Amino acid sequence: MARLGATLSHNMPDPDSKGQSPAGGEAARATGSRRGAKLFIFVTIVLDMCAVGMAIPVMPRLVQQLSGGGAARAAELFGLLNMLWAAMQFLTSPLQGAISDRFGRRPVILLSNFGLGADYTLTALAPHLSWLFIGRILSGSAAGGIPAALAYLADTTPPEKRAGAFGFLGAATGLGITAGMALGGLAGSLNPRLPFFIAACLCLLNASYGLFVLPESLPRDRRTPFRWSQANPWGAFRLLRTNPGLRGMAIVAFLVSLSSQALPNIVVLYVGYRYHWGVWAIAQMLTGWAICSMAAQAVLLPGAVGRIGERPTLMLGLFLTIAGFLAIALAQQGAAFWWGVLLMAGGSISTPLINAFFSRRLGSAEQGRLQGATNSLNGVTGMLGPALFTQVFSMAVRGEARFGLVGAPFFLAACLMMAAMVLAVREVSR
Repeated sequence: MARLGATLSHNMPDPDSKGQSPAGGEAARATGSRRGAKLFIFVTIVLDMCAVGMAIPVMPRLVQQLSGGGAARAAELFGLLNMLWAAMQFLTSPLQGAISDRFGRRPVILLSNFGLGADYTLTALAPHLSWLFIGRILSGSAAGGIPAALAYLADTTPPEKRAGAFGFLGAATGLGITAGMALGGLAGSLNPRLPFFIAACLCLLNASYGLFVLPESLPRDRRTPFRWSQANPWGAFRLLRTNPGLRGMAIVAFLVSLSSQALPNIVVLYVGYRYHWGVWAIAQMLTGWAICSMAAQAVLLPGAVGRIGERPTLMLGLFLTIAGFLAIALAQQGAAFWWGVLLMAGGSISTPLINAFFSRRLGSAEQGRLQGATNSLNGVTGMLGPALFTQVFSMAVRGEARFGLVGAPFFLAACLMMAAMVLAVREVSR
């Protein structure tokens, strides 16, 4: 049906093309198609992130409810779940990237939506913890939606405009998470499983809609053969390791990604333990963080790039993130914690700039492999980060009476980000 609709649409006369030359009409239709496709990518990311956002305020509490333990035990189990998801992302992202370079971006984006829908359905119905682990396996195996969307935008955007395009994608992420966390907080206050039912419906409806609307962005003549040697994590990392223009920045991306694991993995348990916030207060905080991140990527990023350039803007983003981690670690009261959240939101502008740096150094035929490699890199940090930060938090909670270092995970994240900034100064000056 999707192919039939596309064929009919392609062959029907365009009422707006009257009086145009055939070439002019074709160009107008191509431009309109690209704009429509980018709008769909925006909507897709908004809906996907809305589903993710709904789970954030309630997932740690669902883990605690099913495990029957306290905050420390819940932190350990939540970290294991996130590690499992990241391990599957690490293993399957290069395969998805290679598939998207061979068969196009569209099938990877759609399969990702269906995989997320299956994960949330299992989570909503889970009678015990084993179901959550199965859901994480499914979700991690279908984690190619965002990298495929990045490759989609790289296919359809000139290299000099990709930082703005990736900022556009970041704004979509922020908008989706904002709406999702607000809805998740409200629904979770009624029933901790209700947000997962809603999230599953959103993902499945979005995938079904995409079957009929989303065109392919990678022409057949620009696709590359599928090779198993490139469709695995080691082959993907070879792309980053052997390319001089990517190697140093890959280390920066690794450190930034690892430090960014601190907030999502422990923030719900952290503010509940330190400030005694409930589900609704946590949802408000996360929603505010997402709104400010969206504003930073939609307004601050293009404004700063236009005024001072990409390199200083990247340094600004890294500096704001370091300041945010330190503010969060030192905040004795919930009101002070908010200042750290605002600084972290401003620091989110660094991620689109790192993605643009990578994307400009390879051609369109390798964008899928590149995004698969960077997503697999995120998978590595996703395995290390939950274990690292949840264990540090667990030890900090147990040793708080003796050492008073409950903010230790965020001090560690700030140190990692400082190392990334020092290395980035050298890389961007080349």
